[in-house]
Amino acid sequence: MISVIKKIIYSFLIVAVVSCKAKKVVTGGAINESLNAKSIIKAHYANALDFKTIAGKMKIDYEDQHASQGFSVSLRMEKDKAIWISATLGIVKAYITPERVSFYNRLDNTYFDGDFSYLSKLLGTDLDFEKVQSLLLGQAIQDLRVDKYETSIANENYQLQPKKAQDLFKILFQIEPKYFRISKEQLSQPEKGRLLQINYTNYQEIDKKIIPNEIAISAAMDGNESLIEIEYKNIEFDRDLKFPYDIPNGFKEITLD
Repeated sequence: MISVIKKIIYSFLIVAVVSCKAKKVVTGGAINESLNAKSIIKAHYANALDFKTIAGKMKIDYEDQHASQGFSVSLRMEKDKAIWISATLGIVKAYITPERVSFYNRLDNTYFDGDFSYLSKLLGTDLDFEKVQSLLLGQAIQDLRVDKYETSIANENYQLQPKKAQDLFKILFQIEPKYFRISKEQLSQPEKGRLLQINYTNYQEIDKKIIPNEIAISAAMDGNESLIEIEYKNIEFDRDLKFPYDIPNGFKEITLD
């Protein structure tokens, strides 16, 4: 069963980012064909978003073979510590830390409190807090500094693929040339019919910080496909934030398959 609340939580937990006072959509950038993979990767990490907190809203459109819907939620993040979302009037809240993934739903008085195994199963790849945070901020969800990569030019981006092919996974990254942020990343397990593809349609500049503006995520597993499109709005950086989250008394714990 895929309920409305699971779709909301699924969409959020897979992606969350920022909003703005006055935003400037960032596009373009000139390719430097002389850059090698090591230089591209170094620039990617040197240009990672530096922040303490993020507060804003995000518009989420979700679609799978069963249904489609759109909604907006409030978002708060504290770097390396917490990701928090709340639907209208706090009817649904979610709270992610490096140790736990938790949410509750006042519509049916239920809650979930567990680890990252559910999200990992949904996307067909191992996830933890750092990877979810990176996904939301336009950083590679794999550590590009670990393996060696071949580089080429594709769609006006730098494209990186591992020099040594992996037995189970196929991996591809595209990095845009202006701020060296992720433009596209793809992780697949062809033998198991699993695919995770994340496209960062464009980026925005807010208070001299570069963050995603629109993200499209497609996931396929066991013959099921889903598409999530996210737009970040009204983002502010480095405010003092609170993360109110307490599972109400009397709520029933649920198990997510």
